[in-house]
Amino acid sequence: MSVPALSRLLWEPVVRASLLEDLGAGGDVTSQALMRPGQVLRASFRAREPGVVAGLDGACLSFTLLDPQVHFTSHKADGERIVPGDILAVVEGRAETVLSGERTALNLLSHLSGIASVTRRVADAISGTGARVCCTRKTLPGLRAVQKYAVRAGGGSNHRYRLDDAILIKDNHIALAGGNVETALAAARERAGHLMSIELEVDTLTQLEAALACGGADAFLLDNMTPEELREAVRMVDGRAVTEASGGITPETARSVAESGVDVLSLGWLTHSVRALDIGLDIV
Repeated sequence: MSVPALSRLLWEPVVRASLLEDLGAGGDVTSQALMRPGQVLRASFRAREPGVVAGLDGACLSFTLLDPQVHFTSHKADGERIVPGDILAVVEGRAETVLSGERTALNLLSHLSGIASVTRRVADAISGTGARVCCTRKTLPGLRAVQKYAVRAGGGSNHRYRLDDAILIKDNHIALAGGNVETALAAARERAGHLMSIELEVDTLTQLEAALACGGADAFLLDNMTPEELREAVRMVDGRAVTEASGGITPETARSVAESGVDVLSLGWLTHSVRALDIGLDIV
Protein backbone atom coordinates (compact mmCIF):
# COMPACT_ATOMS: atom_id res chain seq x y z
CA MET A 1 0.00 0.00 0.00
CA SER A 2 1.44 3.39 -1.02
CA VAL A 3 0.85 6.44 1.14
CA PRO A 4 1.33 10.11 0.14
CA ALA A 5 4.64 11.40 1.49
CA LEU A 6 4.72 13.65 4.53
CA SER A 7 6.22 17.08 3.87
CA ARG A 8 9.84 17.66 4.91
CA LEU A 9 8.54 20.72 6.77
CA LEU A 10 6.83 18.33 9.20
CA TRP A 11 9.67 15.82 9.45
CA GLU A 12 12.48 18.30 10.01
CA PRO A 13 11.50 19.77 13.43
CA VAL A 14 11.03 16.26 14.84
CA VAL A 15 14.34 14.96 13.51
CA ARG A 16 16.28 18.11 14.38
CA ALA A 17 15.02 18.11 17.98
CA SER A 18 15.93 14.44 18.37
CA LEU A 19 19.44 14.96 16.99
CA LEU A 20 20.04 17.95 19.25
CA GLU A 21 18.84 15.97 22.26
CA ASP A 22 21.10 13.05 21.41
CA LEU A 23 24.30 14.78 20.28
CA GLY A 24 24.55 17.50 22.93
CA ALA A 25 27.35 20.03 22.54
CA GLY A 26 30.18 17.58 21.93
CA GLY A 27 28.69 15.15 19.45
CA ASP A 28 29.40 11.42 19.31
CA VAL A 29 32.59 11.27 21.36
CA THR A 30 32.78 7.47 21.09
CA SER A 31 32.90 7.51 17.29
CA GLN A 32 35.27 10.48 17.34
CA ALA A 33 37.68 8.49 19.51
CA LEU A 34 37.60 5.28 17.49
CA MET A 35 37.17 6.19 13.82
CA ARG A 36 40.02 6.60 11.36
CA PRO A 37 40.45 9.86 9.42
CA GLY A 38 38.16 9.89 6.40
CA GLN A 39 36.59 6.56 7.31
CA VAL A 40 33.37 5.75 5.42
CA LEU A 41 30.69 3.32 6.56
CA ARG A 42 27.91 1.52 4.71
CA ALA A 43 25.05 0.17 6.80
CA SER A 44 21.74 -1.55 6.16
CA PHE A 45 18.42 -1.13 7.96
CA ARG A 46 17.09 -4.66 8.29
CA ALA A 47 13.73 -5.94 9.58
CA ARG A 48 13.94 -8.41 12.46
CA GLU A 49 10.22 -9.16 12.62
CA PRO A 50 7.25 -8.93 10.24
CA GLY A 51 5.21 -5.77 9.97
CA VAL A 52 4.63 -2.63 7.92
CA VAL A 53 7.35 -0.05 7.42
CA ALA A 54 6.84 3.67 8.08
CA GLY A 55 9.23 6.56 8.64
CA LEU A 56 11.88 6.08 5.96
CA ASP A 57 11.96 9.80 5.12
CA GLY A 58 12.56 10.59 8.78
CA ALA A 59 15.37 8.02 8.93
CA CYS A 60 16.97 9.55 5.86
CA LEU A 61 16.78 13.04 7.33
CA SER A 62 18.50 11.80 10.50
CA PHE A 63 21.68 11.55 8.43
CA THR A 64 21.31 14.22 5.75
CA LEU A 65 20.69 16.96 8.33
CA LEU A 66 24.15 16.12 9.70
CA ASP A 67 25.79 15.80 6.29
CA PRO A 68 24.00 16.47 2.97
CA GLN A 69 26.59 14.29 1.21
CA VAL A 70 25.30 11.11 2.84
CA HIS A 71 23.76 8.59 0.44
CA PHE A 72 20.49 7.06 1.67
CA THR A 73 18.77 4.53 -0.58
CA SER A 74 15.35 3.13 0.31
CA HIS A 75 14.70 -0.49 -0.68
CA LYS A 76 11.13 -0.44 0.61
CA ALA A 77 8.34 2.15 0.63
CA ASP A 78 6.31 3.36 3.60
CA GLY A 79 3.15 1.28 3.86
CA GLU A 80 4.83 -1.85 2.47
CA ARG A 81 4.66 -5.14 4.35
CA ILE A 82 8.03 -6.50 5.47
CA VAL A 83 9.37 -9.81 6.81
CA PRO A 84 12.45 -10.66 8.88
CA GLY A 85 15.64 -10.19 6.87
CA ASP A 86 14.23 -7.58 4.49
CA ILE A 87 16.59 -4.68 3.83
CA LEU A 88 14.58 -1.48 4.25
CA ALA A 89 17.28 1.02 3.31
CA VAL A 90 21.04 1.46 2.99
CA VAL A 91 22.98 4.47 4.24
CA GLU A 92 26.56 5.34 3.25
CA GLY A 93 28.67 8.24 4.47
CA ARG A 94 31.31 9.44 6.90
CA ALA A 95 31.59 7.11 9.88
CA GLU A 96 30.77 9.82 12.43
CA THR A 97 27.64 10.84 10.51
CA VAL A 98 26.31 7.30 10.16
CA LEU A 99 26.88 6.45 13.83
CA SER A 100 25.69 9.85 15.10
CA GLY A 101 22.38 9.64 13.25
CA GLU A 102 21.84 5.93 13.90
CA ARG A 103 19.78 6.18 17.10
CA THR A 104 17.48 8.96 15.90
CA ALA A 105 16.86 7.08 12.64
CA LEU A 106 16.15 3.79 14.40
CA ASN A 107 13.96 5.39 17.08
CA LEU A 108 11.73 6.98 14.46
CA LEU A 109 11.68 4.06 12.05
CA SER A 110 10.99 1.45 14.75
CA HIS A 111 8.32 3.49 16.53
CA LEU A 112 6.45 4.56 13.41
CA SER A 113 6.68 1.09 11.86
CA GLY A 114 5.20 -0.28 15.07
CA ILE A 115 2.23 2.06 14.67
CA ALA A 116 1.81 1.19 10.99
CA SER A 117 2.07 -2.54 11.73
CA VAL A 118 -0.60 -2.69 14.41
CA THR A 119 -2.86 -0.38 12.42
CA ARG A 120 -2.60 -2.77 9.48
CA ARG A 121 -3.41 -5.68 11.81
CA VAL A 122 -6.65 -4.01 12.88
CA ALA A 123 -7.46 -2.89 9.32
CA ASP A 124 -7.02 -6.47 8.13
CA ALA A 125 -9.23 -7.74 10.95
CA ILE A 126 -12.15 -5.52 9.91
CA SER A 127 -11.66 -5.85 6.15
CA GLY A 128 -14.93 -6.16 4.25
CA THR A 129 -17.12 -4.66 6.98
CA GLY A 130 -17.14 -1.12 5.58
CA ALA A 131 -15.71 0.29 8.83
CA ARG A 132 -12.44 2.20 9.09
CA VAL A 133 -9.79 2.13 11.80
CA CYS A 134 -8.90 5.57 13.12
CA CYS A 135 -6.42 7.08 15.59
CA THR A 136 -7.13 9.87 18.11
CA ARG A 137 -5.37 12.91 19.61
CA LYS A 138 -3.67 10.63 22.17
CA THR A 139 -0.28 11.17 20.58
CA LEU A 140 3.14 11.77 22.12
CA PRO A 141 4.00 15.49 22.48
CA GLY A 142 5.68 16.83 19.36
CA LEU A 143 5.10 13.66 17.33
CA ARG A 144 1.46 14.03 16.28
CA ALA A 145 2.07 14.69 12.59
CA VAL A 146 4.43 11.75 12.13
CA GLN A 147 2.42 9.35 14.29
CA LYS A 148 -0.77 10.11 12.39
CA TYR A 149 1.19 9.66 9.16
CA ALA A 150 2.22 6.19 10.37
CA VAL A 151 -1.44 5.32 10.98
CA ARG A 152 -2.19 6.22 7.36
CA ALA A 153 0.78 4.12 6.21
CA GLY A 154 -0.83 1.18 8.01
CA GLY A 155 -4.13 1.60 6.21
CA GLY A 156 -5.91 3.67 8.87
CA SER A 157 -7.38 7.16 8.89
CA ASN A 158 -7.02 10.14 11.18
CA HIS A 159 -9.35 11.74 13.71
CA ARG A 160 -8.87 15.40 14.64
CA TYR A 161 -5.35 16.81 14.43
CA ARG A 162 -6.14 19.73 16.72
CA LEU A 163 -8.91 21.10 18.89
CA ASP A 164 -9.92 23.55 16.16
CA ASP A 165 -10.51 20.88 13.49
CA ALA A 166 -14.01 19.98 14.62
CA ILE A 167 -16.37 20.25 17.59
CA LEU A 168 -16.38 17.14 19.78
CA ILE A 169 -18.77 17.42 22.73
CA LYS A 170 -17.88 15.11 25.63
CA ASP A 171 -19.31 14.76 29.12
CA ASN A 172 -17.20 17.62 30.54
CA HIS A 173 -18.47 19.91 27.80
CA ILE A 174 -22.06 18.97 28.59
CA ALA A 175 -21.32 19.88 32.20
CA LEU A 176 -20.16 23.29 30.96
CA ALA A 177 -23.55 23.66 29.29
CA GLY A 178 -25.36 23.01 32.55
CA GLY A 179 -25.75 19.29 31.99
CA ASN A 180 -28.13 19.75 29.08
CA VAL A 181 -27.35 18.00 25.79
CA GLU A 182 -29.81 20.11 23.80
CA THR A 183 -28.21 23.32 25.09
CA ALA A 184 -24.73 22.03 24.25
CA LEU A 185 -25.71 21.04 20.70
CA ALA A 186 -27.49 24.32 20.06
CA ALA A 187 -24.49 26.36 21.26
CA ALA A 188 -22.13 24.26 19.15
CA ARG A 189 -24.24 24.63 16.02
CA GLU A 190 -24.41 28.41 16.51
CA ARG A 191 -20.61 28.61 16.75
CA ALA A 192 -19.72 26.14 13.99
CA GLY A 193 -19.02 27.33 10.49
CA HIS A 194 -20.71 25.65 7.55
CA LEU A 195 -17.71 23.32 7.03
CA MET A 196 -17.17 22.36 10.67
CA SER A 197 -18.58 19.04 11.88
CA ILE A 198 -20.10 18.43 15.31
CA GLU A 199 -19.67 15.10 17.08
CA LEU A 200 -21.37 14.16 20.35
CA GLU A 201 -20.12 11.49 22.73
CA VAL A 202 -22.79 9.24 24.27
CA ASP A 203 -22.35 6.44 26.78
CA THR A 204 -25.84 4.92 26.66
CA LEU A 205 -28.64 4.32 24.19
CA THR A 206 -30.86 6.58 26.30
CA GLN A 207 -28.43 9.46 25.79
CA LEU A 208 -28.32 8.71 22.07
CA GLU A 209 -32.13 8.75 21.85
CA ALA A 210 -32.25 12.16 23.54
CA ALA A 211 -29.51 13.51 21.27
CA LEU A 212 -31.27 12.29 18.13
CA ALA A 213 -34.42 14.08 19.26
CA CYS A 214 -32.44 17.33 19.61
CA GLY A 215 -30.72 17.12 16.24
CA GLY A 216 -27.60 19.04 15.30
CA ALA A 217 -24.93 16.30 15.52
CA ASP A 218 -23.07 15.14 12.40
CA ALA A 219 -21.50 12.18 14.21
CA PHE A 220 -21.91 10.20 17.40
CA LEU A 221 -19.04 8.82 19.45
CA LEU A 222 -20.42 5.61 20.96
CA ASP A 223 -18.22 5.15 24.00
CA ASN A 224 -17.59 1.76 25.63
CA MET A 225 -20.71 0.10 24.20
CA THR A 226 -21.06 -3.64 23.66
CA PRO A 227 -21.45 -4.98 20.10
CA GLU A 228 -25.15 -5.49 20.82
CA GLU A 229 -25.56 -1.89 21.98
CA LEU A 230 -23.60 -0.69 18.96
CA ARG A 231 -25.93 -2.56 16.60
CA GLU A 232 -28.94 -0.93 18.23
CA ALA A 233 -27.23 2.49 18.09
CA VAL A 234 -26.58 2.07 14.37
CA ARG A 235 -30.24 1.12 13.86
CA MET A 236 -31.38 4.21 15.82
CA VAL A 237 -29.12 6.59 13.90
CA ASP A 238 -30.29 5.04 10.63
CA GLY A 239 -27.72 6.76 8.44
CA ARG A 240 -28.47 10.27 9.70
CA ALA A 241 -24.99 10.70 11.17
CA VAL A 242 -21.59 9.02 11.28
CA THR A 243 -21.25 6.38 14.02
CA GLU A 244 -17.91 5.94 15.78
CA ALA A 245 -17.13 3.18 18.27
CA SER A 246 -14.49 3.83 20.90
CA GLY A 247 -13.17 2.36 24.13
CA GLY A 248 -11.29 -0.86 24.82
CA ILE A 249 -11.16 -2.07 21.21
CA THR A 250 -8.37 -4.57 20.50
CA PRO A 251 -7.25 -6.42 17.36
CA GLU A 252 -9.11 -9.43 18.72
CA THR A 253 -12.41 -7.61 19.32
CA ALA A 254 -12.26 -5.21 16.37
CA ARG A 255 -14.12 -7.52 13.98
CA SER A 256 -17.15 -7.94 16.23
CA VAL A 257 -17.27 -4.18 16.80
CA ALA A 258 -17.04 -3.44 13.07
CA GLU A 259 -19.75 -5.98 12.25
CA SER A 260 -22.19 -3.94 14.34
CA GLY A 261 -22.37 -1.58 11.36
CA VAL A 262 -20.48 1.41 12.80
CA ASP A 263 -18.57 3.60 10.37
CA VAL A 264 -15.39 4.14 12.39
CA LEU A 265 -13.39 2.38 15.11
CA SER A 266 -11.17 4.83 17.02
CA LEU A 267 -8.23 3.48 19.00
CA GLY A 268 -6.09 5.78 21.13
CA TRP A 269 -3.49 3.10 21.87
CA LEU A 270 -2.39 3.04 18.22
CA THR A 271 -0.24 6.07 19.03
CA HIS A 272 0.10 6.41 22.80
CA SER A 273 1.34 2.96 23.80
CA VAL A 274 2.22 0.89 20.76
CA ARG A 275 5.30 -1.38 20.79
CA ALA A 276 8.17 -0.47 18.45
CA LEU A 277 8.91 -2.82 15.58
CA ASP A 278 12.30 -4.55 15.85
CA ILE A 279 14.58 -3.04 13.18
CA GLY A 280 18.38 -3.08 13.23
CA LEU A 281 21.14 -1.09 11.54
CA ASP A 282 24.02 -3.37 10.57
CA ILE A 283 27.40 -2.23 9.26
CA VAL A 284 28.15 -3.88 5.92
